[in-house]
Amino acid sequence: MKQAISINVNGVDHHDEVEPRLLLVHYLRDHLGLTGTHIGCETGICGACTVLVDGKAVKSCTMFAVQADGEDILTIEGLAKDGTLHPVQAAFQEHHGLQCGFCTPGMIMTALDMLKRHPHPDEATIRQELEGNLCRCTGYLNIIKAIHAAAEAG
Repeated sequence: MKQAISINVNGVDHHDEVEPRLLLVHYLRDHLGLTGTHIGCETGICGACTVLVDGKAVKSCTMFAVQADGEDILTIEGLAKDGTLHPVQAAFQEHHGLQCGFCTPGMIMTALDMLKRHPHPDEATIRQELEGNLCRCTGYLNIIKAIHAAAEAG
């Protein structure tokens, strides 16, 4: 039996009826067409599906869409404004904080939450905060540099 939900995603209100077992990641990708939220492990280990729910980083493969009813969700697609990258996105681009790009949306969303809580993080804090996000290409060095640069840019 489907359940009605109302969710604000990237500033747009959505009203849908979904199966209670539908994961938020599948709602975002399959119902709303927001494919920047990636599906990696589907167990909460890799962080590729990270989005902000009411400003806090959440792995969307661990949350049902019905649990997001009434929440404000921000995905990677909601960051750039009028063709201008968000400062964290720009820092990842400038400091080569990506290689294949699969983990990048989750890394950026995690970085946004981190920088809100730790505006001037040291390397140890960044590494600790990124523990729930896996990258198999970069070795994290440029990701850390990008987050430092974004913090310095304010």
